[in-house]
Amino acid sequence: MQSFLEETIQDLLDKHEDVSELTVILPSKRAGGFFKHYLRKQLRKTSFLPRVLSIEEFVELISDLSIIDPSELLLRSYKAYLGTKSIEKKEDFESFNSWIQILLNDFNEIDRYLVDSDQFFSYLGSIKSIEKWSPQSESTDLIKSYLSFWNSLPEFYDILRTDLESDGLGYQGMVYRKAAEEIEHYLGSKGGQPHVFIGFNALNLAEQTVIKELLELGNTSIYWDAEAHFFSGRPHSASQFMKSYFDTWNYYQTNRPELGNNYTKNKKFYFVETQKNIAQAKYAGQILGSMSREELNETAVILCDENLLTPLLYSLPANLEKVNVTMGSSIENSPITVFILSLLRIQKSGRSKWYFKDIFNLLNNPAGQRLVPNAKNLVRLISEENQTYLSVSELVELDSNSESENLKIIFGSWNNEPLSAINNSMELLVRLKPLLWSSQLELAIAYELYTILSEIKGQINNFPYLESINSVYTLFQESVRSLTTDLAGDAYEGLQVMGVLETRVLDFKNLIVLSVNEGILPAGKTNASFITYDLKKTFNLPLFTDKDAVYAYHFYHLIHRAEQVHFIYNATSEGLNAGEKSRFLMQIETDRLSAHLIDYQVVSLPILLNETPLQQIPKTKTVMDRLQAIAQSGFSPSALTSYIRNPFDFYLSRVLKINEFETVEETVDYNTLGSIVHNSLEKLYEPFVGSYLEPKGLKTAMDCVDETVRKQFTNTYKSGDYSTGKNLLIFEVAKRYVENLIKLDLEELESGHRIRILHIEKKMQLALQIDEIPFPVYVQGMVDRVDERDGVIRIIDYKTGLVNQNELQITDWDLLTTDYKYSKAFQVLMYAYIIHAEEHFDTSVAGVISFKNFNSGFMQFVSKTDSGSAKNHEIFNNTLKQFETGMKSLIKEICDPALPFIEKQVKFPKN
Repeated sequence: MQSFLEETIQDLLDKHEDVSELTVILPSKRAGGFFKHYLRKQLRKTSFLPRVLSIEEFVELISDLSIIDPSELLLRSYKAYLGTKSIEKKEDFESFNSWIQILLNDFNEIDRYLVDSDQFFSYLGSIKSIEKWSPQSESTDLIKSYLSFWNSLPEFYDILRTDLESDGLGYQGMVYRKAAEEIEHYLGSKGGQPHVFIGFNALNLAEQTVIKELLELGNTSIYWDAEAHFFSGRPHSASQFMKSYFDTWNYYQTNRPELGNNYTKNKKFYFVETQKNIAQAKYAGQILGSMSREELNETAVILCDENLLTPLLYSLPANLEKVNVTMGSSIENSPITVFILSLLRIQKSGRSKWYFKDIFNLLNNPAGQRLVPNAKNLVRLISEENQTYLSVSELVELDSNSESENLKIIFGSWNNEPLSAINNSMELLVRLKPLLWSSQLELAIAYELYTILSEIKGQINNFPYLESINSVYTLFQESVRSLTTDLAGDAYEGLQVMGVLETRVLDFKNLIVLSVNEGILPAGKTNASFITYDLKKTFNLPLFTDKDAVYAYHFYHLIHRAEQVHFIYNATSEGLNAGEKSRFLMQIETDRLSAHLIDYQVVSLPILLNETPLQQIPKTKTVMDRLQAIAQSGFSPSALTSYIRNPFDFYLSRVLKINEFETVEETVDYNTLGSIVHNSLEKLYEPFVGSYLEPKGLKTAMDCVDETVRKQFTNTYKSGDYSTGKNLLIFEVAKRYVENLIKLDLEELESGHRIRILHIEKKMQLALQIDEIPFPVYVQGMVDRVDERDGVIRIIDYKTGLVNQNELQITDWDLLTTDYKYSKAFQVLMYAYIIHAEEHFDTSVAGVISFKNFNSGFMQFVSKTDSGSAKNHEIFNNTLKQFETGMKSLIKEICDPALPFIEKQVKFPKN
């Protein structure tokens, strides 16, 4: 296959004896690199290379202006904005930045298309006046200010252009307009030199003006990569622009354009539907893995969505020897960039104390963990102390085991000074440098960020309105948004990975095109402009349909010389992606040529319907040693009921002691609330242990509720704040729970009942005799309250959650040790079993007071022989004998070395 560039170079060598005299202009620098590469191969004799320029370099040469850096353009735009006298109320730099990019893009557009700026802004101001005009009332100050802004645009536009031009600078559109205006001067000095334009398509009016003027000289030529198929028959969007040039340019009245005939040749298209974006990258890697070395040298992977670069690089097969990535790797989402952006973002708030999530965000970042070696331990300590906001001194105190200088830089006060923000950020990057030698990519990114910060630092003296960290954050964010780090590779051999625009004038035999989705290729209609549709039509500015035609040309240019193309698209509908293949693929299907074969494929992960076997953990010697330790310290009701719920959970939590990840409780969780309520009741009722309750004593306790609950909040919730928001509501709920119980006891006394407190938060332990287990076994627990009401012993468990009476009712005793539904009954019976043995009670009642079901009062354990029999609330020793049999059987099962821990099958409710 002969590429377009090779054909063009061959023609130039045939027509020109000395190609070094030529000035060659191509759409991009990359295209220029390939032109030189192919020219070296085809030159028949030793020769100097011609002058090869991109179109941007060429217009800079003609205009004698340099295209300004985007961040500097932003600053100089604000300077021009401040100097615009017709704008009375000026916004600050940060607010200005929120809309100026759209306006600058519009300036670019009107300049590239040589629009009369005075007439244009007059029209625009009139349109905005009509939009806000109201015959019902006079214009408000807001409307007047709004209209004044649009009427001030001509002055702002002129000031900005004058300021830039005085320093030999210009934004892109301005440079193009200047080139069109200065073309006559250029022709006077350089017109005698032959010029060659290669591989263009959609030209703006400035480019058209320059090229047409050069073509009129007779020594300039232009080569279009155009296919005859798209110029015959009905109009085709791929030829929209070139057809208009061929029809209207004077040059083509006597010069017939040369058109190729490659699109109609034999081609094999694969339409590949995948699920999710990552599957596209994986499938592309699979295709590449099946190719030979020779095929890979003639293959390109085209990323319509450049966010797929990283997944693609991780999906490349091992057989690849050479890969060239032309687009570069974006640094915006790299850990180091995210770290600096996050740091600037939290520092611009100017707080003296830092929110724990912001601290965690920085310390959990790979860059933060390198700068603060003790970062993980610091995160753990903050979680344990439950501190929501911390000062730098508190952080340094917690980090006593490591070097804290970096902590002081990161979390110290920067006093909202931009210079301080830049210097500190640069210092951190310098300190990171020796820690990044293992990663050349990270080193390159750190260097790029350091360079950006240095440039911003150099601009502070010239632009005094950069007076806050927020200004630095805004500039830094804008600078890194489009910045990439180049990846090393052979530019002309091996597999090529590139974006759509980088394929201009290049041809490949095999193509793998990813994200061929509607909304990506083409991008679709966008409204990031202040110029209305009718205004664009009036001044012949490009519409969204014209931009779709640009995409159409790039798409068909990609494939018209290719022989085999894999079009891969994501069929999953999520977010803004509708999961729809591109209209260009549909067009290929509709206009299918006889030489074109289309193969449809659907790629999806296999769905395994086999049930996953339940996990089984054998009881090894190590496991049995751990079970013996648990037995000697005592099996608690919660441990035994966790085994009933799922033996595998018991193994994880009790044997392996794997606990939930601890983090800062920003809002008091339910377990913490339960601890606060239990501890508060213990402190308030301790004075009554061993005596009868008296109204006077309970009223005194009621007066102490607020103080007691506050102390328990401080002890349990540690440094967490409960003075506002949800935590304040939870604090009031805790008080209400405690007060309700005291009120319940007061009501009991007022009704004539006598209550004697026997125990509060009583810790208990009891040895069990189980012959089948060769080591001592104990059961233990802590009962919330034991009292005597009118001569009846009551064993009471407090629950801050919801408990209903049916959870404390047993008919079938076998269910008590097999169904977790009866865990509350199991718990109170175990308390009764231990305390009966310790205190030698003959009878008692046991139950629960649920603070979320407080109207039910003291809900007692109930046993029944069957569903129709009478309820028995009293717990006798023979009742506890039945419980003992089930409990011992359960413990024997847990400690039996022959029985593994078997995961319990989860049963889902039926519809």
